[in-house]
Amino acid sequence: MDDEQSRIDALRRKQSEIGNHVIDEYFSGHISRRNFLRAGSVAGISIPVLSFLAACGPAPAPSTPSGSSSVKIKRGGHAAVGCLPPATALDPLKVDDEGGLLLLSQVGEFLSWSGSSLVLQPRVAQSWSSSSDAKTWTFKIRKGITFHDGTPLTAKDVAATINLHADPANGSNALSVFKGVLAAGAATAVDDVTLRVELEAASGNFPYLLSSDNYNLIILPANYGGDFSKTFNSCGPFRVTSYQTGQRMSVQRNATYWDKNFIPPLDTVDYDFYTDDQSRILALQGKTVQIVSHFAASDGQALFKDPNVKIIDSRSANHRQVHMRNDMEPFTDKRVRQAMALALNRPDLVQGLLNGKAQVANDSPFFKVYPSTNTSVAQREQNLTKAKQLLQAAGKGSGFTVQLSTWRGFEIPDYAQLIQSSAKKIGVTINLNIVDEATYYGNAVFGQSIWLDSLMGITDYGHRAVPNVFLGAPLVSDGPWNAAHFKNSTYDGLVAQYVATADLSTQRRIAGQIETLLLDETPIIFAYNYDATGATLPNIGNVRMTGDFQLDLRSAGFTS
Repeated sequence: MDDEQSRIDALRRKQSEIGNHVIDEYFSGHISRRNFLRAGSVAGISIPVLSFLAACGPAPAPSTPSGSSSVKIKRGGHAAVGCLPPATALDPLKVDDEGGLLLLSQVGEFLSWSGSSLVLQPRVAQSWSSSSDAKTWTFKIRKGITFHDGTPLTAKDVAATINLHADPANGSNALSVFKGVLAAGAATAVDDVTLRVELEAASGNFPYLLSSDNYNLIILPANYGGDFSKTFNSCGPFRVTSYQTGQRMSVQRNATYWDKNFIPPLDTVDYDFYTDDQSRILALQGKTVQIVSHFAASDGQALFKDPNVKIIDSRSANHRQVHMRNDMEPFTDKRVRQAMALALNRPDLVQGLLNGKAQVANDSPFFKVYPSTNTSVAQREQNLTKAKQLLQAAGKGSGFTVQLSTWRGFEIPDYAQLIQSSAKKIGVTINLNIVDEATYYGNAVFGQSIWLDSLMGITDYGHRAVPNVFLGAPLVSDGPWNAAHFKNSTYDGLVAQYVATADLSTQRRIAGQIETLLLDETPIIFAYNYDATGATLPNIGNVRMTGDFQLDLRSAGFTS
């Protein structure tokens, strides 16, 4: 015991103030083993140290979240993945869709990887640490990594990549994550292996903002010229051999990949593009592809019942937001918005729409998948009587008619119809305007988008390992995705406090205040968040998938 304590003391002396606080929280029993692993990884404690400390603590010893192989596979062979096509050119700055982010994650590499456990796994960054105020973060860059063209990777390349995305002049999709936290030029290469990032505001979860969770952030060469689809030059586990727009991307294993324990067993992989779920499902059942990166639970009943496929199921924060314009009648009165939320039967949505592959949500982006969610806040449930009373008190007792806009994809049209039928029960008439994806999103700016300008709409949001983006972009007063036009200074202040803290117990306390405020204001209905579901044939093993449908095929291969 004395030797164990001596080792613990020695390891603690090497940790930051924030890291030691996380350790204190764990040993005092204030956080679980799972949350300790996650919070410790954010604070920069290495996976081996986390595993040792977890084994010494009050909870059962964990298995290390290393991504190690769980099934014996053979080397070699060719596999095909059925996936969505990229919606636009494969430009790391502009990609904002599932098909594009999947392809980036196959050829690119991130500072760290945010897997299904939400524990950050070091990749290009070997380790990281922060100042006590969480405003200065230092990353140690791994030696021995080369880009696909053979050029060595250094901290200068990482700094250039971050600054490229942080500069508003470049119009990066990552700006929605960096807004208010990271300014242009904030990243500096101290030397070849040391990166320093100075933040505009404290961020206790900042490493997630530079991880695969921010899927645009694959590391690019410092001399990147904006021609990614011509060179595909990054440092990921696969190299592109051909790319046919609208059809497929073909890759081969990167034999010089930096992690010698994870050089892909597969010789080659094709990513075949299918625009709808049924096409991907039929391709898998017909063995045209061996892996399907994503299918909607609403469309996948055949796969759930098929003994000849293996389902990949990962809890996630994927969800649909139902916004109501707070600045336009009839939704200027929060009682009307509350009534709309009370009309929904959330458990029925989870079962009927998503085959149970979802969790009931509580009208805030604090989903149960997040350790910081304050679960003491009471769950909103269907209450038609109360909904009618609220409408009566708001002067809308005789009902009203509104238009709900959204796009044709996944279970969304069915969800729109269920909202329509639920609203009818409280005297509200909803007319549906269901269009194609491009028409709905438009230019994704106010004044040029059905999404951002509609009185009421349903919008899909992809998984993030921390709720910062969901709390900010669609809900803070100046948020770029604030389709609800919600403006609340108290809310803005609480979000700033939440984002700044690295302490899980403090995050939970602030989360409870935010959850309570959003239940009262109800600018957006968050009825459910759904699992990420994919599938493989039985003879494919070690396919891992994140909540945002990125695939980790570094260990994947044929079992026989």
